[in-house]
Parts: sequence; C-alpha cells; structure tokens
Amino acid sequence: MPAPQNRTLTLSDDERRRYAPSLAHLRALATVESLTDAVVCQDFFDTAAFLPHAFVDLLILDPPYNLTKEYGKAKFAARNAEAYTQWFTALVEKTLPTLKKTATVYVCSDWKTSTVIYPVLERSFKVRNRITWEREKGRGAKTNWKNNTEDIWFCTMSDDYFFDVEAVKILKRVLAPYHKPDGSPKDWKKSKDGNFRRTCPSNLWTDLTVPFWSMRENTPHPTQKPEKLLAKLILASTREGDFVFDPMAGSGTTGVVARKLHRHFTLVERETEYCMFALKRLEHAVANPSIQGYENGIFRERNSVIID
Repeated sequence: MPAPQNRTLTLSDDERRRYAPSLAHLRALATVESLTDAVVCQDFFDTAAFLPHAFVDLLILDPPYNLTKEYGKAKFAARNAEAYTQWFTALVEKTLPTLKKTATVYVCSDWKTSTVIYPVLERSFKVRNRITWEREKGRGAKTNWKNNTEDIWFCTMSDDYFFDVEAVKILKRVLAPYHKPDGSPKDWKKSKDGNFRRTCPSNLWTDLTVPFWSMRENTPHPTQKPEKLLAKLILASTREGDFVFDPMAGSGTTGVVARKLHRHFTLVERETEYCMFALKRLEHAVANPSIQGYENGIFRERNSVIID
C-alpha cells in the first residue's frame, strides 16, 4: 500500500475503459478542428503524414535522450552518435510541415545529447538560446560530478516570433535594494516578508521541482517534466488561444498546462497507458487549474513564499 502522503496518480480498470474511446487514432489526413485538444495514441512517425500543415504556434519536443530507458512497454536503446543523429534528424524533419512560419520550438535534452542535436537544430531553425535547468534530484557519483541538470534549446522558425518576457518574470528577494532620489523603492516592493522584485528570467533555471510522490501532478512516467517548466515555455511563447503541439507527450504535461493556461493543444503518445494518464490529468485540470510554483500570474523561487 502506498504511504498516505503518496499522491502519485493511478488508473483504475474502470477509468481505462472510460478513457479508451476518447483516444484518437489517425488513418487519414486530419483537420485542425479534429485535433484540437486531442490525445492521439500512436507513434508520431506513423501519424506525421496525417497532420495538417502549418497549424502549430509552439512545438514542445521532448524526445528520448540517447540513453537506454524503458517507457512503459516500450524501450529506447542508446546508440552511437551517428545513429542518434540520424534518428533525431528524421524526427525534426517530420515536425517541420506542422509549424507556422512564426512558430517557436523548444527541444529538451541532457548535457551529452545536446552536443549531438545542436547541429541538427541549427540546420532547421534559428537557435536562439540554450536553457539549463536544475533537476535538484539525481543519483550521486563517486568518480564524477552528480548529474542534475538538463537543457532546453530555444529555437524559432524565423525572426518573426512571439516572446512575452513580462509573463515569465520571477519574483526574487532583493538583498541590496536601490532607492530613488526621493527615498522610494526602485523596481522593488516592500512587504512584511522582505523586499522583492520581478526579475527578467535568465537561461539558468533553479526554481523547478521535479514531480515526486507527494505531488498531485506526479505520474508513473519515468521522465515527467514539471508543470511549472511547461508553464514558462507556454506563457513566454504563446498567446491565449494559440496551438501547442507535443509529438512525444508522455503523460500529457504539455497538454495539461496548455489547458490550464487557455491554449489549445494536440498530444501524440504511443503508449496507451500514458495516454490514459494524460486524459485523466486533462480532466482534473478543468476542476483544478493551479500550477505548483505559479500563482496569481507570478512565478516564485523554489521553496519560497509568494508575495502579492
């Protein structure tokens, strides 16, 4: 029996039967309307030919890193750099027809895979930055530095793209506050808990918490991303009503956050069990649109109190 504090999402047999009819399967060219807020239970490589052209404002690409790992019943085997490059190049090429000319693309990777995929991204997109985020978890190593960071490549299709920096500023404590000549605070606010400023985000993120067993967003997926991470990407690079696409969606975090933030989405995931978790989470998102670490339109630092 799980501990009383264990909030990891589970699926009952009744839920599986109830969610199964809601899973989409593509056999012919689909319309944008039919894919709006849909979960497609197929391998992306099998669905790419059936997807509409130029319907995506934001692509979130979180492929298997070049590691041997099991994802439900499926297994991804590590391969040499050349073979992984070929596989990743094919993946990127399949996504290109779906993207608007103004689309933004975020691609997740680890430190080692980053060196392999960067040349591929540079050929297909305008690479604008590499975000590195602290996982704050990870196994220790006796003969190496502990590996607890991952990368996200920020790319665009062209120089015409949307980026809302105001939506992703972080509330940070001010340790050495500046004052205006009249003595009033300069770009910060006083509160009973200290002095705080909304700060422009950098490409080093240390405010994320990887989902774990006591968090309501946690699922059995082995590489689940935090909802807060997806909120940053979606708020920065889309407007309400825009279309977000995740072709390797796992347990559906991209779609869940898109729904909570009033964006449309399409998720593609080949593992039926993870698709079921996505549908359950999407259902919960209607009743509970909160995102851990993001409250009242403000991102807060990890383990800190939000200040209005």
